[in-house]
Amino acid sequence: MTFRLSNRSRNSLRGVHPDLVRVVERAIVTTPVDFMVIEGLRSSQRQASLVKAGASRTLNSRHLSGHAVDLAAWVDGQIRWDWPLYPRIAEAMKSAASALDVPLVWGGDWPRLRDGPHFELCRRAYP
Repeated sequence: MTFRLSNRSRNSLRGVHPDLVRVVERAIVTTPVDFMVIEGLRSSQRQASLVKAGASRTLNSRHLSGHAVDLAAWVDGQIRWDWPLYPRIAEAMKSAASALDVPLVWGGDWPRLRDGPHFELCRRAYP
């Protein structure tokens, strides 16, 4: 089955770096698990509130510059946070990034504080 980005997801991509948008757009048509973009560009106020709430641990997030997105698995009409869904989405994102020659980092690969929904452009290539 081929999925497509919803209007909500497209709105969430406003202000996100064009290369990351291209990766998301390519991944949605190849992913085995439908997903939605729940957050892209963030204000510093929003980031501070996420840190205060314990949902983030940094005030220097890649979301502040539009270099990161958070994706949520969309299954049977609802967001699902089950970990096994996220490596499947990550596979589509990584494949799309590779095909487009866009260095991508997945939060699920981090050794500490794994973040399955988080994808960001590599800092070395996109400072």
